[in-house]
Amino acid sequence: MFFIGLPQMEHVLDNPAWNALISGNKHLSNGNQQVKYFDKEVSPFVALKENSTENFGILYELILHNGPVLFITPMEMEIPGPWKVLHVIKGLQMVYEGPELPIDTNPELVSLTGEHVHQMLALTKLTNPGPFAEKTIDFGHYYGIFEGMQLVAMAGQRLHVFGYAEVSAVCTHPDHTGKGYARALLLHQLHRIRAASNIPFLHVRYDNERAIKVYKSLGFVTRMEIHFYVLQKN
Repeated sequence: MFFIGLPQMEHVLDNPAWNALISGNKHLSNGNQQVKYFDKEVSPFVALKENSTENFGILYELILHNGPVLFITPMEMEIPGPWKVLHVIKGLQMVYEGPELPIDTNPELVSLTGEHVHQMLALTKLTNPGPFAEKTIDFGHYYGIFEGMQLVAMAGQRLHVFGYAEVSAVCTHPDHTGKGYARALLLHQLHRIRAASNIPFLHVRYDNERAIKVYKSLGFVTRMEIHFYVLQKN
């Protein structure tokens, strides 16, 4: 038996990557009826309809590159070979249950496009909010704050799961923290998501106390612990 404490996954956020790939992010999906994944230049996320040794084997055959992939699950697991586990990132899945939001009047926010990708890559490399690649912007809804010509903070959306939308890539250049930029960007994303009649959610490292404090202050509550398995083909 490869799986430890395998629960019945009933809520769409129990298997967020799979449910995103068959719903709101379907246009970015590759794979078949049992396993799905994003192009590696969009996101390293891979997903299984059901966690089974057979499906891990199918995924191994379908993934043609040898770069790391990211598998997300609410439970601790023993990943079957021939996959190699590079490391496991423990996190929290948080869902917005906050009160009515203040009016979004921030004039500093800029819609980010292809011309900004090089700055987005530099900022995410510096701050490490999570995986970000050349085409991650294809998820859409990325906004940033500039000081002069420099992108100093940004946030966007990633997984879109049957009425839920994930806030992602929330980051601020270390020279510009403490100015309220992350909060402004988060509020803007919350307004956009709720205006689309969706429920905001996000993932955060369990030990990122500063970010968790900000998220809680805005009205996010922890739904469950989550595990990100960074895998590579042997």
